[in-house]
Amino acid sequence: MGRDRERDRIAGLLEDARSGRSGTLVVQGEAGIGKTALLDQIAADADGTRLVRGAGIESETELAFSGLHLMLHPYGDRFDVLPGQQAAALRSAFGLAAGPAGDRFLIGAATLTLLSELAADRPVVCLVDDAQWLDRASLDALLFAARRLGADPVSMIFTVRDTARPFPDHGLDVLRLAGLDRATARRLVEAHAPGLTVPVRERLLDEAAGNPLALIELASSLGSEPAHQAGPLPVGGRVQEAFRRQLTELPDAARRLLLVIAADGTADLGVVLRAADALGLGPADLGPAEEARLVVLEGDGVRFRHPLIRAVTYQNAAHHQRIAVHGALARTLGDEHADRRAWHLAAAATGPDESVAAELERAADRAGHRGGTAAVAAAYERAARLSTDPEGKARRLVHAARADYDAGRPDRATRLAAEAAHLTAEDGVIAEAAFIRAQVAYERESPAADAALALEGAKLIAGSDPEQAVSMLTEAVWSARDAGAHDLVRESVAQLRGVRLPAGSAKTPVTGALIAYGRLSGGGAPEAVPAMRALLDAALKGEVDDLVECVIGGFMGLLVADDRRATALLERMAADARAQGTLGWLPYILEPLAIGRLLLGDLHGAESAAAEGISLAADIGMDMQVTALKCIAVRLESDARRSRAEAPGVLAHSDRHPANAALASWGLGLLDLAAGHAGAALQHLDAVCSGPARHDLLIRAVPDHAEAAVRAGRPDLARTYLPAFEAWAAATSSTGTSSTGTSSTGTSSTGTSSTGTSSTGMVARCRALLADGDEADEHYRTALSLHGDHPYDAARTRLLYGEWLRRRRRRTEARAELTAAEDAFARIGAGVWAERARAELEVLGDRPAARTGDADPLKRLTPQELQVVRLAAAGLSNREIGAQLYLSPRTVGHHLYKAYPKIGVTRRIELARLLSVE
Repeated sequence: MGRDRERDRIAGLLEDARSGRSGTLVVQGEAGIGKTALLDQIAADADGTRLVRGAGIESETELAFSGLHLMLHPYGDRFDVLPGQQAAALRSAFGLAAGPAGDRFLIGAATLTLLSELAADRPVVCLVDDAQWLDRASLDALLFAARRLGADPVSMIFTVRDTARPFPDHGLDVLRLAGLDRATARRLVEAHAPGLTVPVRERLLDEAAGNPLALIELASSLGSEPAHQAGPLPVGGRVQEAFRRQLTELPDAARRLLLVIAADGTADLGVVLRAADALGLGPADLGPAEEARLVVLEGDGVRFRHPLIRAVTYQNAAHHQRIAVHGALARTLGDEHADRRAWHLAAAATGPDESVAAELERAADRAGHRGGTAAVAAAYERAARLSTDPEGKARRLVHAARADYDAGRPDRATRLAAEAAHLTAEDGVIAEAAFIRAQVAYERESPAADAALALEGAKLIAGSDPEQAVSMLTEAVWSARDAGAHDLVRESVAQLRGVRLPAGSAKTPVTGALIAYGRLSGGGAPEAVPAMRALLDAALKGEVDDLVECVIGGFMGLLVADDRRATALLERMAADARAQGTLGWLPYILEPLAIGRLLLGDLHGAESAAAEGISLAADIGMDMQVTALKCIAVRLESDARRSRAEAPGVLAHSDRHPANAALASWGLGLLDLAAGHAGAALQHLDAVCSGPARHDLLIRAVPDHAEAAVRAGRPDLARTYLPAFEAWAAATSSTGTSSTGTSSTGTSSTGTSSTGTSSTGMVARCRALLADGDEADEHYRTALSLHGDHPYDAARTRLLYGEWLRRRRRRTEARAELTAAEDAFARIGAGVWAERARAELEVLGDRPAARTGDADPLKRLTPQELQVVRLAAAGLSNREIGAQLYLSPRTVGHHLYKAYPKIGVTRRIELARLLSVE
């Protein structure tokens, strides 16, 4: 009643699903406002759809994937059609099969794919009631799926009570249910209690404030009250008081049996009655509650008519009664309910109890095996509270803190880690607590704060656990690098030098590389390059099994100009992460991968990697990584207007991350340089080349600085940073070895990478800019001979050479170089540079015309369409592409449907030929 506006909005959502479009809505309101009734009405109106229903249960909020299991276990026969890793992860999460714990977001990908499969024959409507009580693992999975549903006929509707724990804000549409208007409320009261006097009815309308459940329950209860009732109506806590009054009217045995039902989480009548029997209660004691319509029996199950009745039943019981009930349930439940039994034992405990703590620790281990990190944290924390000795309590607390960090709850992780450190003198626990606080500090404070804390923790265990110390010092060095904190880099490297690893330790390559990086960050490139390249070599050979170290190996390759092999490693890592479902790692891999593709001149691929990384990082709450990837996106030159518009916001969020800010500033400098604003470009690039990242990746900005200085009429400034760049280029110019990598399409690519030769080519380009006559000509030609597999660098040199030739009236040669530069820029997606080359050609008298690069059809695709097309060209099916990109197969098909007309193909087989040209 009185919900026409809300029903119209939801009807539109259902109609979207029937038309093949997904949508998600969060219905929010206080208890009793009519959320569940609205869901019931939606279910009744959802003709021709497949209903998938679920509900959060307060007593199961600590049981990993219990809510998702309730929704999806009826469709277990469909698990076989899911991609292998997703099917295995879902079965493991539901306890249907043994297997390693998957990435927690892999379950979300599996949920997405399963919902898409269920929608293959008819639209799907997912209704999730009381979502605020869903266990965290289930909620994460459902929200991940909701955010990534695209061209799937799936509607998801969550109801959330606004007085419970906050519902995650992920930008979903919210429909807030207010109280009924007075006329509707009056009709509702009259329907349930037509005999109320006008004064009592009006007071009821005033005090119920339009809450439908309060109106119904209170109207019914007041129907037998005297019409002259004085004093306030019993609306304390809205409708809770009405339910409390109904409970007090029941026999004591009935109330105790209701408490068993309230404390139980299985809704299994057999479990309830066995526990009741242990308390001296029997099935007959359920009769009065059923007659009062407080509970509903459905087959072998029993449930409360309304969740508030459950809450009032439990809250109204005496503490000793709750303890007795939880104890009875724990004794009743068998091994198939081991996790529930552990939590009932915990609820029945009246003080520290090591046996119960151990049972909870085992429950935490089982939850970890299923991938439910929030449940792991809850079980370990409760186990800690029941521990009988401080050391055991500290150890369990630090495990809880680590799980909370992995679950994306940094505040709880920090609090528990600090508490654990204060309880113990054990160096290992204190060090792990410092490590957790360090990793939280990276996002909350700054990379420098992370480095300082990780360094302090590593000092505690350098002698007792050198390999863990190296892991923490790796964090310290790399975070200090991000912060541009060279003092912390030096201190961390000095600490690394003192760590004595056992013979044959897998940590040896990363230790040597990080020590070498310390030399590089101080300007000592010649001494640093071999050890940094050795980590890349080891990672390419599969000799490094730590993901962090492999990512650093890829970064190291980029820092020493081994671009082709570094990118091959990162391509392989991205493909492995997708295949293994380690979604949480992908944004970290995609960051250097985007840079690697950018440096190799694959601007389309760089944009695709950055866009994918931004989307994933935003979906899983990695705010710092979103900013890092957006800084890379500014450096892309395909859309100058967008880059300039987004740059201020990106830079504002990078104030604690100088390395990222410098990357964005480099991008702005290049945009100004391409547009002919040499003075503005020089300002940006001078800040980059003199900043804290000047001996890091950003040393590659020196040739751009030199060009901007010459164009601004300041050739004296052009030489400012050239000596350091020349030394770096010379140190990195050794010939690489033949390497095999995996491209973004998943295909194998083998080739010889002449590392650093393009850098020496840029040295020659800088010398050409500062030279005259034949000497400049020779330097330009030398540069072009060295750029090799770096088409962007080669095109930049051709542009400069063409301009130089034009000024010397060598028009035919100039036209050839400028035309080649324009075609190359257009082909790789460097639109601003293509415009500049075209402007130079117009000066020569050429009319603007469509050139080879302009016809490149791949430029017409969005980053995600390009990624889908590349994978399809490699022969992957829609299902396989969806598994790699965490999209539903239907959404993949939708992207291909939109891409085909843009690139002028009609059949999938044509994609391979198109991509081979790219």
